[in-house]
Amino acid sequence: MAQDRVEAVERALSVLEVFDTPQDSFSLAELADATGFYKSTLLRLLASLERFDYTQRGEDGRWRIGGAPVRLARRHAPSRDLAALIQPLLDGLARQLGDTASLLEVTAGVVHCRLAALPDQSLRHDLVPGSQWPLRDTDTPAPALAGGIMVCRRLPLEGRHELWLALSGPEGRLDTQAAATRLDEAVTQLIDQRDTQGRRA
Repeated sequence: MAQDRVEAVERALSVLEVFDTPQDSFSLAELADATGFYKSTLLRLLASLERFDYTQRGEDGRWRIGGAPVRLARRHAPSRDLAALIQPLLDGLARQLGDTASLLEVTAGVVHCRLAALPDQSLRHDLVPGSQWPLRDTDTPAPALAGGIMVCRRLPLEGRHELWLALSGPEGRLDTQAAATRLDEAVTQLIDQRDTQGRRA
């Protein structure tokens, strides 16, 4: 209801909505153009958001999304039941193959990393939950990786967003054929586990 609105909160949320884009950072002028707020108003809002780590100001003076939204997103996307199934699998893939394993979600032309497991390697693809990039190809959510490669397999889960399992790492080390085979096995394993849980429920 209208009387329940808190204008300052809605303004702050309007600022956060601007960051829902592949663009990595924004100047104060760009944020003012996007929101229609005065720069003085924006600075006050951004200062409060920064205090709770919803935004961060870089040394270049540009504003970026902070760690708090990523932390909250880890709790709710994907569902905890799905995360409980997939995270151990990702951990196993990273440990066995020595490459980064991840769960990716594609929404509105943007790829989001939802879960990840990093190998015990100094040279690796440092992918963490909350990372995102523009979708370049509808056939794969893989980003352009300088000196690296990503192999992806879609998860055929009904009633969910578009989800993919992925393995990524240095181009000279990642065996794409072995990665594809292991991902196919992982997809089958996940479907079997989900169906088993469904029958028990």
